[in-house]
Amino acid sequence: MPQTIAVPAAVELAVVERSGFVESRHAGAAVVLAPDGTALRTLGDADALILPRSTLKPLQALATLTAGASLEGERLGLATASHAGTDRHVDVVRGMLHDVGLGEDDLGCPPAWPGDTKTRDELVRDLGSPSRIRMNCSGKHAAMLTACVANGWDTAGYLSPDHPLQVHTREVVERLTGARVAATAIDGCGAPVYAMSLLALGRAVQRIGTSSERSPFALHRLAGALVRAVREHPWTIDGPGRPDTVAIERLGVFAKTGAEGVLVMVAPDGTTAALKVLDGSGRAATAIALTLLVRAGALEAARVAPVIAQLPLTVLGGGQDVGIIRPTV
Repeated sequence: MPQTIAVPAAVELAVVERSGFVESRHAGAAVVLAPDGTALRTLGDADALILPRSTLKPLQALATLTAGASLEGERLGLATASHAGTDRHVDVVRGMLHDVGLGEDDLGCPPAWPGDTKTRDELVRDLGSPSRIRMNCSGKHAAMLTACVANGWDTAGYLSPDHPLQVHTREVVERLTGARVAATAIDGCGAPVYAMSLLALGRAVQRIGTSSERSPFALHRLAGALVRAVREHPWTIDGPGRPDTVAIERLGVFAKTGAEGVLVMVAPDGTTAALKVLDGSGRAATAIALTLLVRAGALEAARVAPVIAQLPLTVLGGGQDVGIIRPTV
């Protein structure tokens, strides 16, 4: 069994305060990388294996591009998104599928309600139901299908770890992380997800986040285009008022949240934070990453403070603000 982060190897990353009382503590691990890729700071065991969950999406999106998927702008942003399932998100995904002669039924991700509360409420009032295209990973799946069509690969079995697309994706992941895949699991959307250390994940995402579209290497040119698409269309990767979108809009970072408390964030200067909250809660993850980047001198505290204040970190009691979830890093 691969070694994952053990409780004794975790450190406190954030606390939940209620009426001045520390009610809960979020422990985990984190690593901060300098723009040149060297480790500036390590908290807990950053070498233990984690499942990156949706923080793998930038690597998966880059794999679809190198496999021949022609995507740009909003469509490229959706390829790496955990989107909120709004009508705007769905329209882009539907267009991606339509242009390669496919439809919603070709998506391999499971049906889901949209994450956006307003959109979900409207669907409920209209007697709607969960759908594959509303699932937060549908953009990634549409991008994968686009790559399959471009290569003449089977679209029915595109999620199998042995499918040519997933074999290619694994190779791209290993190239970017600089490490062999330690284990393969199945993500919530049905796609393969590869175990790796926080250090490997951080280095891979940093390589993407610092790539230039003027690079002599195609992989880096495509990575630069991916990052530009997300920064120019931050609504695509998450949704209005949601943490990743807010951080990208307000601070120009490249951010990607994953399930079970995983998050990666690249500052404009290339300094990168990667973290895993051990209990799987992501409620403090964005604030933790932003605080780590402030501590590293990559972001200005005065600019970050109002962004953190915009995040859903308030603790309520009787309908009133009585506390806060705050980073302790």
